[in-house]
Amino acid sequence: MSFSSALTPVAIGAVALVLLLGLINMLRGGSAGTSQKLMRLRVVLQFVAILVILGVAWWRSG
Repeated sequence: MSFSSALTPVAIGAVALVLLLGLINMLRGGSAGTSQKLMRLRVVLQFVAILVILGVAWWRSG
């Protein structure tokens, strides 16, 4: 497995992990501030994951 092949699942896994942590915190009645920070982090990680996916697609096409 090449580096570019491994990068996409890592990026998607990071998004899923932060989403899961945010949902767990919210369902347990945790701090609203913590949930907000986790959801903001999720949005940033989604952006990074999209860039990674586009970059890998570009790399493989050339």
